[in-house]
Amino acid sequence: MNPRRTIATAGRVLRQVRHDPRTVVLLLVVPSLLIGLLSWIFSDTPVFNTLGPALIALFPFIVMFLITSITTLRERRTGTLERLLSMPLGKADLILGYTLAFSLLAILQSSIAVAFAVWVCGLTIEGSIWLLLAVAVADAVLGTTLGLLASAFARTEFQVVQFMPALVFPQILLGGIFLPREQLPDVLRQISDWLPLSHAIDALRAVAHGTGDTAYIGGELLVIGAWVVSAVALGSVTLRRRTP
Repeated sequence: MNPRRTIATAGRVLRQVRHDPRTVVLLLVVPSLLIGLLSWIFSDTPVFNTLGPALIALFPFIVMFLITSITTLRERRTGTLERLLSMPLGKADLILGYTLAFSLLAILQSSIAVAFAVWVCGLTIEGSIWLLLAVAVADAVLGTTLGLLASAFARTEFQVVQFMPALVFPQILLGGIFLPREQLPDVLRQISDWLPLSHAIDALRAVAHGTGDTAYIGGELLVIGAWVVSAVALGSVTLRRRTP
């Protein structure tokens, strides 16, 4: 692994995204718009303060998953990855470069979403807003790395979307958004304990409601970080030069 090559790859990806206005809007604007829509729907009710932390976890996670996986797959299908890997650029450099680029975008996206939810939509935060932002960023980076992993196995953009029911929807259903995880059947609750989005939602709710200390939030961040590292490692191992 060469840090200079990793940074150069990240810079190329960021320049490419910057010249695609639709992707920029989808990354930076759409999650906040969806949070705002839910806030509007549940205005004058306590529902938004209950669902708000989960929405901060959900929408950036989904958007980063889709954008990262489709962008990476498109570069492989067009032969860009094959040309890059024919140079002195290892798979680890490439995956880490993509991870770095989209992680920077995830930081910006999460910052906008959190600021919009708190200062525009009126989401009540009992804990530290900086801790809330840290968990939101980790969650968005998680979506990025899972998207990179999914792109390694997909052959078309449609197949990337097909990974949503396998990698994303179960985490949404079991993450405690619709029903508290404590009330799930024992088997489903145990499964949800292993899903990273569950830990992101739990941590965001704990910060928002002031029910978790720094040690608890740190433990949840370690679980999310372990998933991020595992996804990056698997993505670098399974990455193919081009789509057959």
